[in-house]
Amino acid sequence: MRQLRNDDYEAWLEGFTGRSDSQYRHDTGRMDMTECTEDWFEKLVEKHRQLAADDTAYIFFVFHKDGRHLGHVDFSTLEREEFQWARIGYAFHNQHWGNGYAAEAVTRALETGFRELGYHRIEAHINLDNPRSMKLAERAGMTFECTRKGFIYEFGEWTDNHVYCKNAEGE
Repeated sequence: MRQLRNDDYEAWLEGFTGRSDSQYRHDTGRMDMTECTEDWFEKLVEKHRQLAADDTAYIFFVFHKDGRHLGHVDFSTLEREEFQWARIGYAFHNQHWGNGYAAEAVTRALETGFRELGYHRIEAHINLDNPRSMKLAERAGMTFECTRKGFIYEFGEWTDNHVYCKNAEGE
C-alpha cells in the first residue's frame, strides 16, 4: 500500500482492464481506459502528490506482492486544527473480491491514517444499499455511528449515508 509512481502504469492499467462486468449498483465494473495513456497517468501521479502535499487527500494504491494492482484506499481531510478529522474511501477491482485483500488494506490504511497522517477521527460514509462496504468497514474495526439523512447528492437525488467511524483510541 503506497502512493502511485510513474512506473506503476502497466500494473495499474491491467487492474482496470481486468475487471469483470459490474456486479451491483456500487461496482463500476469494466471501464473504458482508452484515454488513460502513460502521459495521462504521469499527470495523475503528480496530481495525487500535490493533493497529499496540500493535506487535501491521500490516495494509497494496493498492490499484491506479485505486483498486481488490487485497488486503492483514500483519505480526504475534512478538518484539521482541533478535529484532525478525515473521511476514508476505498475501491477494489472486482476480479479480486472475496480474498480478504480489501479488509487487510483498509485496516492497515486506518493505522496509517492515525499514526502517520495524524488524524484523530476517521469516518466512512456508506450508502444504505451497500452492505458489502458496511461489512468491510466493520471488518476493519470501524463502528456504526449514525445515519445522515440526505447527506450526499448522487444518482440524481439526495441520499442517506450510514456513518462508520473509528478514532485514534480505537473507538
